[in-house]
Amino acid sequence: MLVDRYQRVVFNLALRMVRSYDDAEEIAQTVFVKAFEKIASFNPEHRFFSWIYRMTINESINHLKRARARVPLSESQPFEGKSAEAVVYTTEVSTLLDEAMSTLSLEYRTILVLRHIGELSYSELSETLLIPVKTVKSRLFTARKLLCAKLANRGVTYED
Repeated sequence: MLVDRYQRVVFNLALRMVRSYDDAEEIAQTVFVKAFEKIASFNPEHRFFSWIYRMTINESINHLKRARARVPLSESQPFEGKSAEAVVYTTEVSTLLDEAMSTLSLEYRTILVLRHIGELSYSELSETLLIPVKTVKSRLFTARKLLCAKLANRGVTYED
């Protein structure tokens, strides 16, 4: 039941961290095996979601340290109904975003992925990353500024 519920979330987080489909599958499988083995150590006063996310982050970081290589995400499939120009633009921006994200430290990449891809709240980020909410806000602010600067260097700007 837990695998069914969290499989997609764990895989997507691992994929964003390691940028390899095959490695993300392997990490997800490892996370669930470890969760099964360590379920007795889970504190029910905390959310299972945060516990499994923390395990996924740790496993992804360990994988990156072992691999010392980064594999780019595969090209996105074009969405139906978009013009060829829109598809090319979306793919180019996605590639630039991927490249910029890969240059960020794991600390900043992790918090951006969890917040904007995983859609975790500040309190969920605090619980998952084991840092105070104030640190979450500060780290997110810095990560966003760094990412915007890296994108600006590549010719991508953001307007409100």
